[in-house]
Amino acid sequence: MTTAPDAPEKAQQAERTEKAEKNLLDPGFELTLRPMRYPDFYERYRDAIKNTWTVEEVDLHSDVSDLAKLSPGEQHMIGRLVAFFATGDSIVSNNLVLTLYKHINSPEARLYLSRQLFEEAVHVQFYLTLLDTYLPDPADRAAAFDAVENIPSIREKAEFCFKWMDSVEKLDRLETKADRRRFLLNLICFAACIEGLFFYGAFAYVYWFRSRGLLHGLATGTNWVFRDETMHMSFAFEVVDTVRKEEPELFDEELRQQVTDMMREAVEAELQFGRDLCGEGLPGMNTESMRQYLECVADQRLQRLGLAPVYGSENPFSFMELQGVQELTNFFERRPSAYQVAVEGTVDLDEDF
Repeated sequence: MTTAPDAPEKAQQAERTEKAEKNLLDPGFELTLRPMRYPDFYERYRDAIKNTWTVEEVDLHSDVSDLAKLSPGEQHMIGRLVAFFATGDSIVSNNLVLTLYKHINSPEARLYLSRQLFEEAVHVQFYLTLLDTYLPDPADRAAAFDAVENIPSIREKAEFCFKWMDSVEKLDRLETKADRRRFLLNLICFAACIEGLFFYGAFAYVYWFRSRGLLHGLATGTNWVFRDETMHMSFAFEVVDTVRKEEPELFDEELRQQVTDMMREAVEAELQFGRDLCGEGLPGMNTESMRQYLECVADQRLQRLGLAPVYGSENPFSFMELQGVQELTNFFERRPSAYQVAVEGTVDLDEDF
């Protein structure tokens, strides 16, 4: 004989049903991790914990002697790169705190975002160390930190970011479909354009130096940043996938066209930065080859978002084979483990909350 559930059990069942019916972008601040609605986000948090590195592990001593060997054009490129790095991750960190953490209503996802914020802080420290090492003149360092104001090609990239991301900063709740579409544009700009295009363009310059046996310290730190950024993109794209499943009506033709237009603008902004870095061209690196590379990366990002590619370009850089665009796509499906720092003591992540 089956016994009818008592009142407390009915209440618990109702709570579980209500929790299961909530969507990821529904306003609120869900606190409980059990029952877990989005276990994939939690597993991503756990994977990220395994990939802990510190700036102190990066040896930049050999880079100092390498810098003296560079041509004036190459030195200009390095100066611009570290100036961009000094400001780029700060924009990312601000968006994490002011927008993503506020509106992605999942405690599992917020665990990951908290971890990502730590990683962005490590990146900022790494770029600060690069500036202190590469630019010994205090005036040069000050100018690099103020790059958004005094370097036009970096200012253009920052203005692109603010155009597509700032519209949701003042929203406290995503109450309407229009609010949620604005949030999606922010998230896609953040993942596909800033972390997925601007930083990967910058990484290509770093690996170009590495292919010539130069700046191994920079390349080592970049490898670890590269790994982190790939995980950040993968998480953000998974958020987009989840919202698409829960609210497919948000992904209408207007949003698709906006994302495509956004990606085109991002390519042009990054190409303007490339013109600044490359000038008339350097051996193995010039504006035209960078254009092909950026278009190739942009197509990969669009395809990952379920949109049609628009360029049809191929990766022109042989030195990017290990870190090439196809490698980035494949890497989304792998658990990174190349650098794992042992944790002293006991940490039990399987215990129920």
